[in-house]
Amino acid sequence: MDFETLCIIWFIIEGVLLAGYAVLDGFDLGVGILHPFVAKTDTERRLSMNSIGPLWDGNEVWLVTFGGALFAAFPNAYATVFSGFYTAFMLLLFALIFRAVSLEFRSKISSGWWRRFWDWGFFGGSFLASLLFGVAVGNAIAGMPLDAGGNVLSSVFDQLNPYGLLVGLMTVSLFALHGGLFLYLKTEGEFQARLRDWMWRSWGLFLVTFMLTTLYTVARVPRATANFEHFPALVSVVVIAILAVANIPRCLYWNRPGQAFLSSTVVIVSQVALFGAALFPNLVTASNDPALS
Repeated sequence: MDFETLCIIWFIIEGVLLAGYAVLDGFDLGVGILHPFVAKTDTERRLSMNSIGPLWDGNEVWLVTFGGALFAAFPNAYATVFSGFYTAFMLLLFALIFRAVSLEFRSKISSGWWRRFWDWGFFGGSFLASLLFGVAVGNAIAGMPLDAGGNVLSSVFDQLNPYGLLVGLMTVSLFALHGGLFLYLKTEGEFQARLRDWMWRSWGLFLVTFMLTTLYTVARVPRATANFEHFPALVSVVVIAILAVANIPRCLYWNRPGQAFLSSTVVIVSQVALFGAALFPNLVTASNDPALS
């Protein structure tokens, strides 16, 4: 097997690991984003957390494996990404750890203020992690300025650019929708009925941010769609994504939450696939000089 083929195989493996994490930990993060808004009583808040209790730590293994595979297969890209996004990654680790602590510490003391603090900590960690994931994806698609040594020549404030934040908001709304659908499948009664309204709101917000992100990408980031000329089959991924987005409200209207959850899963996987198509054949694209990618 030649080196180029091996690189392509590992590129695909990285995509599978990233998609697995986005789908599985995506609904965990989504439950956290919706947590303080849909759960009104202490019992409902406990049920909300319990719905992901046996799953969230296992789902995060996909992210650890993704990072380990990136280090093993593409060490130069690993060094560039983890040094260039160092501040953002520290914030991400803080958010993920704070979310985990919130899940474990909320019931340690039977006090109203104590539980409210960890409820909002659960929300804050989930929201911040989702936003930072999206910001990182947005910057990776748009490209980052690099020097000859592969060092990123931008600060965390440069990375919080309009496009990165737009992709971040789209990610937050998509995970909120995904998590709401998961929680809907796990609950019943008044709590479930309240979730239905929030799923519609999440879908509406995702639809708006999805359309804005798509228009911005096509108009201002031509690099992201360049591979469509070389691989016309990528159009099918776009079609699948659009059909899956459109199928979610149909399933909600006909009260088919399982199919809606499957559709949101397809949306996430298709978004990861398009992200990979936007990067290929690079992992880190240099915005100042393509030769440095």
